[in-house]
Amino acid sequence: PDALELLRGKAGVAIGRSVGLMATLKGLPRAYNKDLQEDKVPLFDAVDTVKDCLAIATGVIVTMKPNPKMLLKALCPEMLATDLADYLVRKGVPFRETHHISGACVRLAEEKDISIDTLTLQQLQEIDPRFEEDVMKVWNYEESVERKSSIGGTAKARVLEQIDQCVAFAQKLNEA
Repeated sequence: PDALELLRGKAGVAIGRSVGLMATLKGLPRAYNKDLQEDKVPLFDAVDTVKDCLAIATGVIVTMKPNPKMLLKALCPEMLATDLADYLVRKGVPFRETHHISGACVRLAEEKDISIDTLTLQQLQEIDPRFEEDVMKVWNYEESVERKSSIGGTAKARVLEQIDQCVAFAQKLNEA
């Protein structure tokens, strides 16, 4: 956890240096100006910070041993509130509406001091009549992950694609 906290802190430093550099460049009228004397420090500092972060992240990933029991224990149905909104989107309801409907479901569950996945079909339909019996399938974590199958999504096939792309990228870096 310490390494990940360090990464989180360093990310802010790298972003800050990058924004500072961009602000300097944005203000340039056309060509070389003396302001560019100030571009080296933030640029090299940002590059060094990112390189350090990559080394730290590599160490974390290589030594990481996920604990499936603890990962499953950390899941909570409220994580699937967006899936509830997406369910209605698949039924043709605009997301700008479904977002508020999903929020109302979360609020009802909180008011009743129950988990959102224990709301009954009747309770969900009182919030919005477009909920149908199949809404109860929304509360499946694995299906939730697999439903996100666009490029960069969480579906297993997409994650494996991303891993392959990362490995290919790393191999190109090693060859250079």
